[in-house]
Amino acid sequence: MDFPIQKAAIPLVLKGVDVIGQAHTRTGKTAAFALPILTKIKTNPKGPIQALILVPTRELALQVANEFNKFAKYTGIRTIAIYGGQSIGFQFKQLRRGVEIVVATPGRLIDHVKQDSIRLDDVKFVVLDEADRMLDMGFIDDIKFILFYISQERQTCLFSATMPPEIMRVAQEYMHDAKEVMLNQELSTIEQCYLIIRESEKFKHLCNLIKNREKKQTIVFAATKKRTQRLANELKQGGVRAITIHGDLSQGERDTAMNKFKKGTVEILVATDIAAR
Repeated sequence: MDFPIQKAAIPLVLKGVDVIGQAHTRTGKTAAFALPILTKIKTNPKGPIQALILVPTRELALQVANEFNKFAKYTGIRTIAIYGGQSIGFQFKQLRRGVEIVVATPGRLIDHVKQDSIRLDDVKFVVLDEADRMLDMGFIDDIKFILFYISQERQTCLFSATMPPEIMRVAQEYMHDAKEVMLNQELSTIEQCYLIIRESEKFKHLCNLIKNREKKQTIVFAATKKRTQRLANELKQGGVRAITIHGDLSQGERDTAMNKFKKGTVEILVATDIAAR
């Protein structure tokens, strides 16, 4: 185990205790809960759902589900991602095939619970991943609604980059004698700098930064969807291969944009904070 969060959390999760973990994104926390949960899952051709991972965005749902499936490749344990923006009919078909682990955004999960296409009666493990982000997005009431349907005998883990008071209140109300793992160190691999400039000079300086960067692939974050599209168009006019990702795109369009960026087909990804995590 290369990551401190894994060394600290995995033994606790294996013991069956509730865990509150504070760690930055990209510090190996998915494995910190996925690996011990997978050792406790019982395979069954028709389910039932035994573990539920709640996440704030569809992108994270896909990412976490992919990690589970990678770890469980030869076990027969099935994990699916449930999120808005994808056909609910397609999700019905996946669920009918039987699944042990569901990674879901709160809103779409509630849709399934209300339609009885997902039953939470047999869930023994719950993970609230990036809980502070779910708080920012207004999902706390949805989380409380979902936890109401799950047995009090469950094991609950909460992972968050920050621990605002509301998150701690949820932990106190819905977790039992939770052990805290606080590893919120600064990431030494990230160098930060900023420029104080006039609004009219922003694009010129952005172009200079892009031109002089050592590594070709770059993500540019913009405040709004409209600004994202305008920036990408201006960059393309300047001969830079750029693509956008924002909330108005369909899931298929987002996946295409991310795949092009990952493969290096485009140099610049201009995004709203939908891609921040």
